[in-house]
Amino acid sequence: MNSVLNSSPNTLYGMVNESILVKAKKIKLLVCDVDGVFSDGRIYLGNDGEELKAFHTKDGFGIKALGSSGVAVAIITGRRSAIVAKRMATLNVKHIIQGQEDKLPALLTLAKELAISINEIAYIGDDMPDLPCIMQVGLGIAVQDAHPMVITKADYTTFVRGGFGAVREVCDLIMQCQGSLDGTTGASV
Repeated sequence: MNSVLNSSPNTLYGMVNESILVKAKKIKLLVCDVDGVFSDGRIYLGNDGEELKAFHTKDGFGIKALGSSGVAVAIITGRRSAIVAKRMATLNVKHIIQGQEDKLPALLTLAKELAISINEIAYIGDDMPDLPCIMQVGLGIAVQDAHPMVITKADYTTFVRGGFGAVREVCDLIMQCQGSLDGTTGASV
């Protein structure tokens, strides 16, 4: 196990309940919302209808490192965006589900396809459409600036805001609990 954890519930980002560490150790699939999680939730529209989003390289590095450690990654988002498809392809995310307003059926189908127990899934979200998934999975996560109802129902709330490294925090938490964080290498993406 990672030397940072030993017997203490101290993570790289702060103190957490021991039960979170136990849950994170079992995770085989991280499922993420996009807007408000990978991005800060704002959507920029150009005069010609061009949509722009900002993605943090810390999150990108975390996703690539988590995937390299053997944990699968997926996104389920209510909107459709070519930008999201391109960003996720860059990060080698294989499971991209867009335009899914009712996210729980997509999550359950994905779990079945991958033969992963619902208890081996972590889901990170920020708003009410994410709540059914957050409440169903083994480790339900809200970003720091999530809707208050989501925060009250989540197992874990990140120390970092959505779009500013919250996904990286979750990736680091999972890898730290699974003992694979120390070997993380690569470049920011």
